[in-house]
Amino acid sequence: MCKKLAVLLLLALPAVAGAVDKLAPTALYIDPQSTAAIWVQQHADDPRANLIRSNLAEQAQAKWFGNWSGEIGKAVGDYVSAAASINQTPVLVAYNIPGRDCGQYSAGGANSIAGYKQWIAGFAAAVGQRKAVVILEPDALGQLSCLSAAGQQGRLDALRYAVEQFHQAAPQAYVYLDAGNSAWMPADVAASRLAQAGIADARGFALNVSNYKTDQSSKAYGDAVNAALQKQQGYRRAYVVDTSRNGNGPLGAVWCDPPGRKIGVPSVVHLGGGQPEMQLWIKAPGNADGCRGKAGIFMPELAEQLIEGK
Repeated sequence: MCKKLAVLLLLALPAVAGAVDKLAPTALYIDPQSTAAIWVQQHADDPRANLIRSNLAEQAQAKWFGNWSGEIGKAVGDYVSAAASINQTPVLVAYNIPGRDCGQYSAGGANSIAGYKQWIAGFAAAVGQRKAVVILEPDALGQLSCLSAAGQQGRLDALRYAVEQFHQAAPQAYVYLDAGNSAWMPADVAASRLAQAGIADARGFALNVSNYKTDQSSKAYGDAVNAALQKQQGYRRAYVVDTSRNGNGPLGAVWCDPPGRKIGVPSVVHLGGGQPEMQLWIKAPGNADGCRGKAGIFMPELAEQLIEGK
């Protein structure tokens, strides 16, 4: 596996509202305080430290922000500023929608739609004029059906508002609405939900976040979603795929800390307008899903297994 950071060149798509025509080449941010990096710093004498350092801690991956992040403007602002100071582009995940994860392992989120709108406005304002890649609310559209009719409308309204905030306050942010994975909902349903959530003013959509579907499966699905968007709305959008743990593909329908999975292609942007536009480590490899450890907690045994594919 290539351990050098891939160069990121963000190319504007003419049909994408809010895209910036000319962005200088820059590198994806490697967070020195990622969960893997912190573990390595604290366990330098562990025999697994070098393996985890070179394969995980030294790779670009997303940082997740939610109700654990403290004052969101400061948290996001500090992170984006750290990346900008070394001319790198951070990947951030906004994960604070009310009713998050339908009350399952990652339950939580803002207490109300009004509270969420205030939170996401602060998030977008903190990015400001800096470059960033933002993955917007994993699972929010895929889990729409677990809400009441009023809850569904409230969530779609919140997502439209979020897209609008980034469109206005963070014009250089490449925002991707999460659209689940290739086994979650039919492509035409995903397209309809994306349109209702405001994708017309976003860069595109994200696939396979925290899941294990192969790159081939995700590309086929992403292309099908785009075909449905074209048919329903008259436009297409770029998409990105989470490759953090899909090196061996899925273990049937098991999504919660399944054994035998493997890290996939390190974060990279594909030049020339191809799809997917980016392959990203959105889920932090080594962080538990909630079955073998508390959701979001780094576990070196999981990390080692993902690196070795065992």
